[in-house]
Amino acid sequence: MKKISQVLNWLSSLKIAILLLLLIAISCAAGTLIPQQESNQFYYDNFNKNPFLGIINGNILLLFEFNHVYTSFWFLFLLIWLGLALAVCSFRRQLPILKSALNWIDYKSPRQIAKLAIAQTIVTNNYSESLEKIKLNLKKQGWNVKETEGRIAARQGVIGRLGPILIHLGMILLMIGATYGSLNGKTIEKFLAPGRSIDLLNNNEEKGLTIELQKFKIERDPQGRAEQYKSKVNIIEQNGTIQSKEISVNYPLRYKGLTLYQADWALAAITIQINDSPKLQIPIEAIPDLGEQVWGTIIPTQKDGQSPILITVNSELGPASIFDNDGTLLANLSINNEVEIKGTKLKIINIIPSSGLLLKYDPGVPLVYTSFAIILIGGSLSIISTKKIWVLHEKENSMIYIGGLSNRNLSGLSKELPSLISFLEN
Repeated sequence: MKKISQVLNWLSSLKIAILLLLLIAISCAAGTLIPQQESNQFYYDNFNKNPFLGIINGNILLLFEFNHVYTSFWFLFLLIWLGLALAVCSFRRQLPILKSALNWIDYKSPRQIAKLAIAQTIVTNNYSESLEKIKLNLKKQGWNVKETEGRIAARQGVIGRLGPILIHLGMILLMIGATYGSLNGKTIEKFLAPGRSIDLLNNNEEKGLTIELQKFKIERDPQGRAEQYKSKVNIIEQNGTIQSKEISVNYPLRYKGLTLYQADWALAAITIQINDSPKLQIPIEAIPDLGEQVWGTIIPTQKDGQSPILITVNSELGPASIFDNDGTLLANLSINNEVEIKGTKLKIINIIPSSGLLLKYDPGVPLVYTSFAIILIGGSLSIISTKKIWVLHEKENSMIYIGGLSNRNLSGLSKELPSLISFLEN
């Protein structure tokens, strides 16, 4: 039993809790600096030549699961350890403190009063009347008063002792919710062109919800730089119910546990007309070798597939740049304009942008939000100081002894006692 008690005392120590919080904070910082959920080859390519902090290469990083810090075995172990430490601290320390605060303590000796942090002695000729005045005055100021055989015990702010317990409970719920969300949450990143959709499966691997992009708009400044992206999406339920919502950067959509973010934009396709052909919608792909935001496609100019040209664009507003197969710039063509390339007429009808949508499903969110509320309530209650006052009389010397304690703001309590004394003197 002694060893168990020692282990529990060690678990609930403040030093251990601070150390765990520090380790968790460092782990979160590492999870922010190191890209998460990438392929193994990504970490080999990026960290074998340039190790993280100069010592952690790709092999070590993968071995210790730094590629998914928040679901790694050691990070979950730290969270469980901290939760256990908080639970033990609450049961072994905070609950007894709360129980002690709720129990009435009856001081029967003037010597006990004199040992309190704040103590005063009053001479009175009528102790019964003085005690009654004190009792009424305390009740008037919101104190909870208990009188026993001419002795008075009063307390105020006992609810403040509940604050630390609620904070511990909130932190435990926060860790449970965050862990549950990390292990069971899903993240999907998808680029959609207007009219396209993505189907989300329910727990039974059946089609449960459809996200359809109805309209996408890029707002640009006078210099042509993108400032804001807005998507109008249709949320289609399994029963056919449709709801239309608009999202933009920093203004996501939350729907039945799903959060839909406007994350990015791209260009999906270009519509062209070759000679007198029908309008052709041709998909385009990013070409990082030509720039950060350059998309393009290769098309032939002859029926036999010969004499290909490269068409590139960097904005849905155009223009399109046309290159020969040797890299020579042949023309810059604006939308709805026509140019003749190698004997072939080419017209750009439009450029279709696509919306980058980030879908996140986190089942731990309700627990996390609940934990925040509990922590806020607990923090607010912790501000309240718990104060206690005892009053007793000594018939032989016609004396009244008044003393008090407070877990915080002792100076505030010391300023309250003179008001009681002056009340008696009147």
